[in-house]
Amino acid sequence: MTAQLLDGRAIAAQIRDDLARQIQQEKSTPGLAVILVGDDPASQIYVAKKCQDCEKVGIYSELKNLAVDIDQATLLAIIAALNVDSRIHGILVQLPLPAHIDAAAVLQTIDPRKDVDGFHPISMGQLALRQPGLRPCTPKGIMRLLVHTGVDLAGQHAVIVGASNHVGRPMALELLLNGCTITVCHRFTRDLPHHLRQADIVIVAIGKPQFIKADWIKPGAIVIDVGINRLADGKIVGDVDAAAAEHAAWITPVPGGVGPMTVATLLENTWQACQNSFLHPSPAPAGHPLPQGAREN
Repeated sequence: MTAQLLDGRAIAAQIRDDLARQIQQEKSTPGLAVILVGDDPASQIYVAKKCQDCEKVGIYSELKNLAVDIDQATLLAIIAALNVDSRIHGILVQLPLPAHIDAAAVLQTIDPRKDVDGFHPISMGQLALRQPGLRPCTPKGIMRLLVHTGVDLAGQHAVIVGASNHVGRPMALELLLNGCTITVCHRFTRDLPHHLRQADIVIVAIGKPQFIKADWIKPGAIVIDVGINRLADGKIVGDVDAAAAEHAAWITPVPGGVGPMTVATLLENTWQACQNSFLHPSPAPAGHPLPQGAREN
């Protein structure tokens, strides 16, 4: 068996094309503010790519590149100003932040209606309670990849390796909403290979190069590799051994699988936030967001 590739670049390009048409038809200009603290080269490249993709679809982007030693109060004040800026519909803070900044406090300062990364506790709560809201980008993008396989997700056994707030936990909620039976594995899990060999769907996000071995994958499974790791020789690999493609029915390439989908769904969330702003134009008091627009499934 040789797995079919889930080409995230191609699917993301289609999402961008669809978004560009919608934005042009509505004659609206969504606005995205991207906050980058420090001068990490990798983060700068990633942020630049997001801004370029915004331009392609007709989203106004505003980059705030802040000094690495900025104090937390100043950063929170910048976010507070963006919360009430009518040109800005989405606010994204590039992670990770410097150690002296409380990332949780920063994310909670973003108006939930502009939380296009989907990391605010209210956004996560809405997902958990099956309420409309802005959904975390990577899990949302992964769901689009899974839909692309044509496999009926209801009743499938999905095993997620990694329980982070940004991928693992919201991913479990997304799959549960689609009728999957969920197992979430983490650093305390015993006999990880045993769990993976039972999985119809495997999603791995742990940041450990080629940690998941090919013979741990059930024949015919769908494998989503969120990891992106650079080896000493410069080669980029995922969290899953590339030989897993000999067992799986579908697998994401690294790079070119999940990454492009994360950026594409960020653009979708910005457009959704813009549309929601027409329904609820006045700023919501901190901690008391107005209802979001209709969610996608």
